[in-house]
Amino acid sequence: MKNSKLRRQIAFEAARLMYDRQETEYYRAKQKAASRICKGWVKPADLPSNAEIRDAIQSFARLLEGDSRTENLQAMRLAALRMMRRLSAFRPRLIGSVLTGHIRQGSDIDLHVFSDSAEAITHLLDSDGLSYQVERKQVRKAGEEQVFTHIHVRSDFSFELTMYAPEQHSYVFKSSITGKAIERASIAQLEQFLAVEYPDLDIEAALSEVNDGVDCYRLFESLLLPLEDVKQHARYHPEGDVLYHSLQVFDHARDEMPYDEEFLTAALLHDVGKGIDPRDHVNAGIEALEGFITERTAWLIEHHMHCHLIIDGSLGARAHRRLRACEWYEELILLGECDRAGRQRGVEAPELDEALDYLRDLGGMFDPD
Repeated sequence: MKNSKLRRQIAFEAARLMYDRQETEYYRAKQKAASRICKGWVKPADLPSNAEIRDAIQSFARLLEGDSRTENLQAMRLAALRMMRRLSAFRPRLIGSVLTGHIRQGSDIDLHVFSDSAEAITHLLDSDGLSYQVERKQVRKAGEEQVFTHIHVRSDFSFELTMYAPEQHSYVFKSSITGKAIERASIAQLEQFLAVEYPDLDIEAALSEVNDGVDCYRLFESLLLPLEDVKQHARYHPEGDVLYHSLQVFDHARDEMPYDEEFLTAALLHDVGKGIDPRDHVNAGIEALEGFITERTAWLIEHHMHCHLIIDGSLGARAHRRLRACEWYEELILLGECDRAGRQRGVEAPELDEALDYLRDLGGMFDPD
């Protein structure tokens, strides 16, 4: 039997095993297929690559699923975007078959999420009433044992969230199929991808029903709760954890501008990024809150660290002029003063529920509906 024909036969049998879910790993599927076809030992050079098996699986999917596969792919990509927006606090990235188009019946939607705490993620899932299962899987790679945390979510489709530490956000992950860097997409990149792939689709209209049901205060809560476990340098923050500090800052801001919802939201959320990526907490916070806060609130959070440089007189003249040119400059300086005032040991501060309820009531008070 010629090598090329043998490879195709093994690839076909391995693909059938994986399509029928008899095997889930490429290595085991090709070994079992080779054993069945050759009835003995097979040279490694005669074994198909993972990419060849993947392509054969797609042939099965096109043959057996027909047009429904294409329709299902679009629905899965929209579902991925909905879930990623829900999990925006954890910098989600879409990977795998839903992004590349190599889906088949029963495919999961695979997301990478970045957090030091699985509980922070599951709290958000709990608040949205989603069912899930947390799996911690021990894997041996390069002679080292590693434990991976997977969160399996059942919504309109099945999701597998693989959790990594925040500092791995920029790490280049390699594909087990091609050996090259995996394809992945952020929320913004997925939105652009969908606009190109489906030019006649009104993406926001397709998502509006679900997005209308997203409670931004639940998102705020899921970002703030982990801050209780984030300790700060005692020299700069003698008060202790970031949540206690944030609630103090909110309390001072409420004394200054009790009816300014945008300003108070910035005061409460200005440090949420410290629970995501302490090395770059400002950008991490802005990314997590994208789509859930106003432009003014985002600007105040984005520039709140400049307040300390302004007060210390260490901000460059050009940068200071740019900030002064903004209509929200005075509120920025006030936010900086509240930030500095919110660093007292043992003082009373509102509970998190109280702060969120205040913002919720304030939003309802001025809601045009």
